[in-house]
Amino acid sequence: MTLQQRMIKMNFRCATSPPPVKFLFGCMAALLLCSEVTRAEGISYVEAEQQALTSSYSTQASQAFEQAARLDAQATKGLGRPRIDLNVRAYKFHSEVDLPLDSFKQNLENTLSQRLSEQLSQVGGVLPPDVLNTIQTGANTAISDGINQFPNYANLSIEDEVIRPTISLVMPIYTGGLIKSAKQIATIQAMRAQLSTEQQQDIQRFEIIQAYFNTQLQTQLVKSSQFNADAMQKHVNNAFKLEQQGFISKGQRMQFEVARNNALRLLQNAQSNLNSSQFQLNHLLHQQTNGNLTTPLFVNTKQTLPLNQFLSSYPNQSNLIRKMQIDTQLADENVKAQRAAKKPTVFAFAEYSLDKNENWIVGVVARYNLFGGLDKNKSIESAELKRYGSQLLVERTKQEIENIIQKSYSEMGSSQQTQTLLNDNKRAALENLRIQELSFRENMGTANQVIDAQNAVQVIDTEMAINAYKYVLSLATLLQSHGSISQFKTYLNQPNTVYIY
Repeated sequence: MTLQQRMIKMNFRCATSPPPVKFLFGCMAALLLCSEVTRAEGISYVEAEQQALTSSYSTQASQAFEQAARLDAQATKGLGRPRIDLNVRAYKFHSEVDLPLDSFKQNLENTLSQRLSEQLSQVGGVLPPDVLNTIQTGANTAISDGINQFPNYANLSIEDEVIRPTISLVMPIYTGGLIKSAKQIATIQAMRAQLSTEQQQDIQRFEIIQAYFNTQLQTQLVKSSQFNADAMQKHVNNAFKLEQQGFISKGQRMQFEVARNNALRLLQNAQSNLNSSQFQLNHLLHQQTNGNLTTPLFVNTKQTLPLNQFLSSYPNQSNLIRKMQIDTQLADENVKAQRAAKKPTVFAFAEYSLDKNENWIVGVVARYNLFGGLDKNKSIESAELKRYGSQLLVERTKQEIENIIQKSYSEMGSSQQTQTLLNDNKRAALENLRIQELSFRENMGTANQVIDAQNAVQVIDTEMAINAYKYVLSLATLLQSHGSISQFKTYLNQPNTVYIY
C-alpha cells in the first residue's frame, strides 16, 4: 500500500468515527509528513531539465571538448613570434685522413739545395770552382736521397670530446599567410566547439521533454486502463447476478469475463510501458527512485508566434545551421592555407655559442619548394570543392528545417483544435453520465449503463492526454528546429493553457 493510499484510509477513519485528541494530532502529523515527502519527492520539468543538463555525460564531454578547443586557440596566439631554444650538443668524434707529402718533400729539397748553394758561394774565393761543383753535386744527391726516405703519404688521426651549449633564434618573416590561417582556424574551431556544446544541450532538453511527458502520458494511460479493468469487473459481478436470476445465459456471462481479462491484459501492458518510461527518465536524471512529476501534460490553446516569424528567424537561432556555417568558414580557411603552402617562406635565424669560444652566426633563409611529391594545385582544388560542398549542405539543411518547422507548427494547430473538440465531447459525456446516474437512482436505468457512461468519460480523458502529449512533442520539435528549445519552459505557464491531470 502506497503512502497516499494510507493517508486516504486514515482520512476515512477520521471522517467516520469520533477520534480521540491524540489520534487527531497523529492524523495532523501524518498529513504534514505526507506533504513533506510529496514535496521532497516531487520534481517539476524545470528541475528535471536542470538536473539532466548538470549530470549529463554528453554535456560534460562537450564542455571538455569546448575547453580544449579554447586552449588550442589560445596556444596559437604566439605563432609568428621568435622561437628561442637553448641547445646543448655533446658529441665525441674520431677522424683519420691521409695527407700527400710529395709537395712538402719537393719544397724541402729545393729549400735545402738553395741554402747549400748560398753557403758555398761564400767560400767561392777559397776553393777552386771544380771542387765547389763536386761538393754541391754530391750534397744535392745526398739531400735528395735523404728526403726520398720520407713516405709519400702521412696518416693523421684526430679524436676529441665536445660539449657545446648554444642559444638559437628562428623568426618567420614571411609565410604566405599560413600562420594567419592557422590562428584563424584555431579560433573558428573554438567557436564551433561552443556551438557543439549548445547543440548537445538542446538535444538533451529534447530528450528530457520526451521522457518526462511520456512518463506523464503513461501514467494517464495506466489510470484509464485501471478504470476500464474495474468497470469490466463490475460488469462481471452484475453478469453473475443476472445469470443466477436466469436473465442471461452462461455464454453471455463468459463474454463479460473475456472482456474483463482483456482489460486486465491492457492494464498490465500500460503498467509495463510506465515502468519503462520511468526507467528511461531516471537514467536521464541520474537517479534511482521514481519521483512524483509535478508538471502535467498541457496544451496552449493559442499560438504565441506566427509561422513566418519562425521561418524567418531560425537561421540566426539554430545551432545546427550556425555550426554548419562555421564548417564553411573552416573550409574557406583551408583553401587559404593550401594556397599559402605554394608561396615561398622567409625566416631569420641566429645562434650564439655559450662556451669560451663565443662563436655566433646570423642570417636569413628563403625557401621555395620546387617539388615534393604532392600536387599542391590539386590540393587547392580539393579544398575549394569541400568549401562548395559545405555551402550546398547548409542550403539543403535549411530546406529540411523549414519543412520540419512547417509540419510541427501545423501539428500544434491540429492538437489545439482537437483539444477544443475533446473539451466539448467531455462536457457531453459528463452530462450523459449525470443523466444515467439519475436514471439509475430512479430505477429507469441499469448499472451497466452508468459504468459505460463513466467509461466514456475516461476514454475521452485518455484521448486528451494523448493529444496533449502530441502537442508537447510538436512544440518541442518546433523549438528544437528553430533553435530556441531553451524557451520551452516559458510555454508551461502561459495564459489560455489546458492542463491534463
